[in-house]
Amino acid sequence: MIKDVAFIAYAVRDVPRAVAFYRDVLGLQPSESFSEEYVEFNVGSVAFAVDSSPPGYEPGSCSGLAFEVDDIVKARERLIGSGAEVTEIFEFSPCRACFARDPDGNRFALHQRKT
Repeated sequence: MIKDVAFIAYAVRDVPRAVAFYRDVLGLQPSESFSEEYVEFNVGSVAFAVDSSPPGYEPGSCSGLAFEVDDIVKARERLIGSGAEVTEIFEFSPCRACFARDPDGNRFALHQRKT
């Protein structure tokens, strides 16, 4: 039986560039670094990693990750200020979300639950 999500890893071409993006633009704090080719960030109870050689994935092909934020407008503005490709904010009944790409083209979302 599945108990939890252990980690999510995105394929990237340049790990230092990806670390700089996720650390400096999104504000994630690196945690584990198992090599120069694999670095993890703690995001809540899940580890998010950037990996230069995950089997079966090409850089830029990953998607599905949504980062929960407190203020989606500010988080989106920060992405735009970094030059990232990001959509408008979409309104859904339980949440707001926008969609972006990292420097390798991997897709992710910024998500803010409505209270």
